[in-house]
Amino acid sequence: MRRAIWVLAVLLSHWRRHPMQLATLLIGLISATALWSGVQALNQQARESYDRAAAVFGGARTEMLVSRSGGTFAQDIFVELRRAGWRVSPVLEGRIQVGGRSLRLLGIEPVTLPQEVGNAPTIGREGLQAFVTPPGQTLVAPETLSDLHLAEGATPSISDGLSLPPLHILPQLVPDVLAVDIGIAQRLLSKPGQISRLLIGKSNGPRAPLESVAGDKLRLVQPDAESDLERLTDSFHLNLTAFGLLSFVVGLFIVNSAIGLAFEQRLPMLRTLRACGVSARVLNAVLVAELVSLALVAGLIGLVCGYLIAAALLPDVAASLRGLYGAQIPGELTLKAEWWIAGLVISVAGALAAAATSLAKAVRLSILAAAQPYAWQQAQHRWLMFQGTLALAIFAAAAWLLWFGNSLLAGFGVLAALLIGAALILPAVLEALLHLGQRSARGALAAWFWADSRQQLSGLSLALMALLLALAVNVGVGTMVETFSRTFNVWLEGRLAADVYLIASDDAQAAAIRAWLQQRPEVDAILQGGRAETQMDGAPTEVFGLPDHATYREHWPVLQSTADLWARLPAGDTCLVSEQLARRLNLSIGDRIELPVPNGTWSLQVAGIYADYGNPKSQLAVNAAAMFAHFPDLARTRLTLRVAPSKVPGLISALSDKFGLDGRSLVDQATVKAESKRIFDRTFAVTAALNAFTLGVAGIALLTSLLTLANSRLPQLAPLWAIGITRRRLAAIELTKTLAVALITALLALPLGLLVAWCLIAIVNVKAFGWRLPFDVFPLQLLKLLGVAMAASLLASLLPVARLARMQPANLVKIFANER
Repeated sequence: MRRAIWVLAVLLSHWRRHPMQLATLLIGLISATALWSGVQALNQQARESYDRAAAVFGGARTEMLVSRSGGTFAQDIFVELRRAGWRVSPVLEGRIQVGGRSLRLLGIEPVTLPQEVGNAPTIGREGLQAFVTPPGQTLVAPETLSDLHLAEGATPSISDGLSLPPLHILPQLVPDVLAVDIGIAQRLLSKPGQISRLLIGKSNGPRAPLESVAGDKLRLVQPDAESDLERLTDSFHLNLTAFGLLSFVVGLFIVNSAIGLAFEQRLPMLRTLRACGVSARVLNAVLVAELVSLALVAGLIGLVCGYLIAAALLPDVAASLRGLYGAQIPGELTLKAEWWIAGLVISVAGALAAAATSLAKAVRLSILAAAQPYAWQQAQHRWLMFQGTLALAIFAAAAWLLWFGNSLLAGFGVLAALLIGAALILPAVLEALLHLGQRSARGALAAWFWADSRQQLSGLSLALMALLLALAVNVGVGTMVETFSRTFNVWLEGRLAADVYLIASDDAQAAAIRAWLQQRPEVDAILQGGRAETQMDGAPTEVFGLPDHATYREHWPVLQSTADLWARLPAGDTCLVSEQLARRLNLSIGDRIELPVPNGTWSLQVAGIYADYGNPKSQLAVNAAAMFAHFPDLARTRLTLRVAPSKVPGLISALSDKFGLDGRSLVDQATVKAESKRIFDRTFAVTAALNAFTLGVAGIALLTSLLTLANSRLPQLAPLWAIGITRRRLAAIELTKTLAVALITALLALPLGLLVAWCLIAIVNVKAFGWRLPFDVFPLQLLKLLGVAMAASLLASLLPVARLARMQPANLVKIFANER
């Protein structure tokens, strides 16, 4: 043990003499851990919210009985099933409006509520009496109470004049959900004696067959390990994880470069230790212990930075998930101990992975070989050949995944293979280009310029790989986002063609509003639309009712259709399907689908396919009148109006004053478009931030590599100074060399980035969301990114170049005394 401590002390002395290398190593580990752990913190926060939503009083995580028609059923069946040995508990679900906000109301029966409902909120014994006895209680999440600007104990009124029981906070409850006793819920929802589903608890005793008690009225729904919300948001979180992993890998390039160069400079020290009797096993064990210690220190700092990054990005992530998927994510991070432990583990694992090559070479090198300062660079050519061969094999794997893969993971596999293969083949490509430059050089200094650039390549290759990956991803994602932005704006103009959108509180108010609007001369058309929810092939599907009006016939974003689409649609036997639904079910024009509706199935023929960008759910559009006929219980509260643009503000003000409609229930076209674009911008704000972080880490990688190489470069530069080349000119030559290889790398990154954009648009987006964007190239954006990359390279080069320009002649003279 004492020997190991002395060996560790000797090894640590290297970092005291080379603090910049230590800073490089720590910066790489901190940045890699921070970006990865920050993304994981965001994903963990979101998934915990999904779990709360899925398990709320036995949601999708609990076995249940539901009506075959999809609606409510009589609670008498509950009594009969309990008598027949079924441990069931009734639940009634509906929506109410409180203060203009639409909330989900759950009616439960706490006495029979099974204990096996997962991590659902529970009502303690002390609160049971207050919950079931008059006036009862309304359980509410703290976030919902805050959003409603109400205090605990308040009894707010709902839209039809009835009042809720006193509000009581239940911290485990998901936001935007209110829970009351089922009897109170039946009164508030005007559904006396009705229930929505029966939760099934575990039972050891015998029970009668379901059909003998309920006939064909009910069907059994098995518990689902993954909720609809989780399925919808999987692609979003997979994208976040992919960017976090990319940032982590780019950070490890810094670590790999720093460790490799540190080991190279410590070779004489390693030789001396071996010659003094330290075994290779002890030496490598101490090297690993040193690395793990540094990784733990950097990991702790990286976790703090990751928490700050996650806290900064959480509002944008929450807004994106709420706007796109309706997911409610708390605005504050709540991290578990597992996150901290996982962050430290990933930091240590990343450091060991980055150092694996150096450790393996240190084991294999003999004592005499270790005495040569550049022993590891002798195999550079063989290593480039190996990297090139490996890159070609990875490209072949990408082609195989592209041809045979049929999943989102396969799409990311293609993307990862392309990026990894390009990074591996980059040094060989640069070597070949620099060799061509050397062959065409005229003059001794020019020939040295190219030859020295080739010699310097081994120390800069990892930083240049990081720059290639960061810039390629920035180009790819930037191209995709710009394409999506332009396409989305055009699509939005067609989809939001009406001038005013309103949602009444109930059918009675909708009828009163319709009658009032018919007397208004500025209203050109009153269009009755609607939305219904159903399931197709096990996934949630929206049914959108289109009024038979020129507003929709002229503006609906149809991609392909029959010639007589709009003439056939009012008959009620045809439909349009979204591109997502068409891809998921492999539908084409003329196919027939069977749509589940409350009274059975609705047979429809596909007459058109339309774009529905940004909607994670599958959707189909039918004639509105036909939809209301097949969904008779659907509320007819959605109205769209055609109004002269100059008259819109006055009409909205009059509607608000007359019927008490607020901004959630009454909006104009401009407001809806602005909100949609705001959600779009916030959705990609997270991506833009991660892109900026990644490019910044690549710049740091280049800076640290140049700083680390600065001292080892002096033996190559001192002879040129000795023959008369000034330090200022030497600094200019060094700057030119660095910018030259950076420019070549950046130019190679542009076509790679466009290939990344094509993969994102044609493969990843299609598998993740179900729709495909057109592929466009934006030259000005490419020039801007090229300029940013060169600016980052210039900034990374300035400090080492400035140090060289100001270096004292005595330091250069010493090179001739020290160099063997």
